[in-house]
Amino acid sequence: MATHANLQSDVTVSGDAVSLTQFIDRWIYVFMALFLIVIVLVGFVPDSLQKIAAVDAGLRPPFPLALHAHAVLMGSWMLLLLTQTTLMATGRKGWHMQLGVGAMVLAPALVIAGVVLVPTNLRSFVEFTAGAPAEMQAQVDGFLHFMTDIALLQLRAGLCFLLLVYLALRARKRDSGLHKRLIILATIVPTPAAFDRMTFLPHTMPASPLTVDVWPLIAIAPMLLWDLYRQRSIHRAYWIYAAVMVPTGIALNMLWGSQWWHSVAPGFLYG
Repeated sequence: MATHANLQSDVTVSGDAVSLTQFIDRWIYVFMALFLIVIVLVGFVPDSLQKIAAVDAGLRPPFPLALHAHAVLMGSWMLLLLTQTTLMATGRKGWHMQLGVGAMVLAPALVIAGVVLVPTNLRSFVEFTAGAPAEMQAQVDGFLHFMTDIALLQLRAGLCFLLLVYLALRARKRDSGLHKRLIILATIVPTPAAFDRMTFLPHTMPASPLTVDVWPLIAIAPMLLWDLYRQRSIHRAYWIYAAVMVPTGIALNMLWGSQWWHSVAPGFLYG
């Protein structure tokens, strides 16, 4: 009787473990979408409230239309990601495929809005501070110098995001595992914009963009660790992500603060 009871107990424990594993397999990507939304909100909400107060106090120019467009498109992308992962977790593959067409339009629109935003934002500051006293103008010049380096981050993020989304959409029919991981990884690419606004985290900027590539590892960790546990290997989606991000990261560090970049960039950013 004792042996029979022990066997039943072992089967129950094993069954619970299998059920939990299956549950996580199904919902891990929904969790990742929610996790990324939380990161964006934690980074941007306090910063945005501070900037709104600064605009109201006349300490900075009003937000340009391009900024509002970029925010709406980014919010739409995050909601699309959450919707798509939830549809797959609940077995609604047909709806997922139909809605996926939106990503083909939304991704390039988001990048275009970001590319337009970079010079628009800088030029608004130049116009806002025109004729300012010499002391204030020196501060503005320092800000523009820093934002010229930040433009490198924004351009890199747009390029890498669009490339990873393209690779993900290309793989959607032949390799669903690669597709869903690359979409998540593509969404992680612009998260440094949120992490950089978290003042409670240590940062290497403006001296170096090192933490730009360090803090997003927090966003990658849950999915990567679960994949390592389930597959006992690194899925090739992470190697593709590294192949895109490492070379561009090296280029970013080489150009950051360089005399060449600061001699050519102002001409097309805010000159």
